[in-house]
Amino acid sequence: MTHAYDFLILGSGIAGLYAALLASHSSGGGGSVALITKGAVEESNTKYAQGGIAAAVGPGDTASQHLADTLEAGAGLCDTAAVEVMVRDATDRIRRLTELGVPWDTQQGGIALGAEAAHSRPRILHAGGDRTGDAIETVMVDRVREAGVEVLDRHAATSLLVEGGHCVGARTERPDGSTLNVLAARTILATGGAGQLYTLTTNPEVATGDGVALAFRAGAAVRDMEFVQFHPTALRLPGVPTFLISEALRGDGAILRNSEGERFMPRYDARGELAARDIVARAIADEMNATGSPHVWLDVSQLDADYVAARFPGIHQYCLRYELDITRDPIPVAPAAHYMMGGVATDLWGRTTLPGLLACGEVANTGVHGANRLASNSLLETVVFAQRAVEADDGTLAIDAVGLDLPADAAPADRETLQALLWDSAGIVRDGAGLRSARAMLDGVRDTPSHDSNAELTNMTLYGRLIVEAALRREESRGAHFRADFPTTQDGWARSQSFEAAR
Repeated sequence: MTHAYDFLILGSGIAGLYAALLASHSSGGGGSVALITKGAVEESNTKYAQGGIAAAVGPGDTASQHLADTLEAGAGLCDTAAVEVMVRDATDRIRRLTELGVPWDTQQGGIALGAEAAHSRPRILHAGGDRTGDAIETVMVDRVREAGVEVLDRHAATSLLVEGGHCVGARTERPDGSTLNVLAARTILATGGAGQLYTLTTNPEVATGDGVALAFRAGAAVRDMEFVQFHPTALRLPGVPTFLISEALRGDGAILRNSEGERFMPRYDARGELAARDIVARAIADEMNATGSPHVWLDVSQLDADYVAARFPGIHQYCLRYELDITRDPIPVAPAAHYMMGGVATDLWGRTTLPGLLACGEVANTGVHGANRLASNSLLETVVFAQRAVEADDGTLAIDAVGLDLPADAAPADRETLQALLWDSAGIVRDGAGLRSARAMLDGVRDTPSHDSNAELTNMTLYGRLIVEAALRREESRGAHFRADFPTTQDGWARSQSFEAAR
């Protein structure tokens, strides 16, 4: 069976929902739009975003300051033009989200602005305390349904359809196992990230890197795949699912202590707990290794208990389920895979190297984040570039990309095996020996049937192989990519790596 639309959106996080909503209003409201998501429409990384959305909307703040903070965090690899677009358009996107009904938290009659690591001033808008993502997701799902977008949930995209060198839609698997081809003049990838590649992650089960794998197989180039951001503080309790502990806690004054009770971050960076995420994550890993502890402690006890409970209701209530009261008890935390800076290469309008295919959100690499994403820039990047993808003229991105012959249809025996391999070899700290071993293992499964040969695992294997290849080739340390055998940053590596499938 085949259906045809003006726009096909793959993914139901804020990127996909916002793009679908705007597309439904294009051409005077006459555009036909289908949104496909492999799970429930409400399930995405957006739902779990706690910190908020960064924008220079407060008194005395400026887009140029936001630009400078973003470029510094990106460790010399940001596309300055892309960052300029993002910070320039921030005010308009916040206005649009407000008009759509996002219930921002307020303080003294104005929007409350929080502080987070590596921002030079408070500029983080939040909603529902630490439930910002869920608040935005709920509003956007309602607006998309009101707009008449055809939502096909529990439909898994299995491949992009390419005819004459153009993407013309996607092949999907319906809940009953049958196939549905969805044709579209424009296909927008908004499938999110791939945190499930790692043993510990803040991402939900659906974050398996499907969009990057689909695009790479179809011929689109990917970029900056070595840069994986590990959030420094995820809850680490035996038998308890990994759960994000927002950076906003440290923004409000929470202190990191090692197993000896010592505050350690000032030894690693003058900014202490508010250093960039890669620095804090590696510092925590160092302290854990030095003491043999599976975690460090995040101490919030010096903050007012009523304030903590009201400002961070999601974290507070989640921890209480496991008899942990964060207003008085230190929180056991450890780093976990959180965000992919790399993805499908796009230009400033979301256009990829494959005509007819656009991308936005975490699946895309716009160049905004460089080697290390600045906290709370992800939701802003999403709404800025989702709108530009919908408004884009016809055209494609032209870049030089290295052709790779990868085992695109192979998968290891199970998800846990892949996760452990990437955690150990392509995690917070890497080295050439570990990366070469991982590459050999992943290449070795080319002709090995998987005991769990589902499409997600196949996509994860391909994504993992791209991370390993990029990390092995980058013989330096920069941002979230740290090579123990090349521990310094090299001027000659102030450039991105782009790959495409060998023809």
